[in-house]
Amino acid sequence: MRDLLQSLALWGAACLGLAVWLGWGKPVPVVGMFVVSGLAVGSLYALGGIGLVLLYRATGVLNLAAGAIGMAGVMLAWQLVQWGLPAPLAWALGLGLSVALAVGYGRGIAPRMEWREPVVKAVASLGFALVLLGAASFLWSDDPRKFELPTDKTAVMILGLRVTLTRLLVIGFAILAVVLITLGLNRTRIGLQMRALAGNRRLSALIGVQVARVETVAWALSGLLFGFTGLMFGDLVRLEPAVITFLVIPCIAAAIAGRMQSLPDVLLGGLAMGVIESLLTLSDLFKTIRPVAPFVIAVLVLVAMNRGRRLTFAGED
Repeated sequence: MRDLLQSLALWGAACLGLAVWLGWGKPVPVVGMFVVSGLAVGSLYALGGIGLVLLYRATGVLNLAAGAIGMAGVMLAWQLVQWGLPAPLAWALGLGLSVALAVGYGRGIAPRMEWREPVVKAVASLGFALVLLGAASFLWSDDPRKFELPTDKTAVMILGLRVTLTRLLVIGFAILAVVLITLGLNRTRIGLQMRALAGNRRLSALIGVQVARVETVAWALSGLLFGFTGLMFGDLVRLEPAVITFLVIPCIAAAIAGRMQSLPDVLLGGLAMGVIESLLTLSDLFKTIRPVAPFVIAVLVLVAMNRGRRLTFAGED
């Protein structure tokens, strides 16, 4: 808890200082809207990062196809709505497709590289992402399109700022995901088995952990998180296959901020990255570096948190 409060204080101070610096002389409501927008987008970075960490700790796979899996789900949902299907059913089918793609890759392709190096597994997932992106480019043109949710039309006033229900939903879901997954990992049988796999896969298999079953659950949960992230990103930011596919980049940065281990730190890192990236838009000088901001922040976090320690991303080292 102490480490979490320390991280919260550091991220909060960084965001506050940047808001005061870049927002100096600008109306407070304008700066506030950039902060709210950044929190919503940062929640998406965090959700994707949570899915990446959950999957990596359970299977040893850094899934670079996370964005593409979410992209496939939101594109299917959008297309079904265009064809006249009820929106809730379209959303459910979109999420179902994301889960099916994740589980399909996890059970059909990933086991064939079970004993390969982590970088080989990651590159293989990148190939899967490019296949999905190519299929989407073949099926859908580059015409402008918009994915809308009913919650976009409802807003509440918070400290004088009009905040849509969609943004509040995304932020709340990210926090809820961290709480529920943390509780699940600590208090359920399948969660304890996931933690055992993260500690030592070979020993876990020897003591009777059903590795295939646990990994399937991990792939399904991560697919659900990627699918939800894709749906929300398509609504809040932009419904374009390539853009959503490469959403995995800031999600990886959020995961790195949590050292590929701590879900609360992934959440805080993702939120802070979203806010900082949004605030950089206020500056004509710094707005051009927005795309690389998450990774610069992640590198600084790693340097600060691992001074004097040897950092490894291999679960069995």
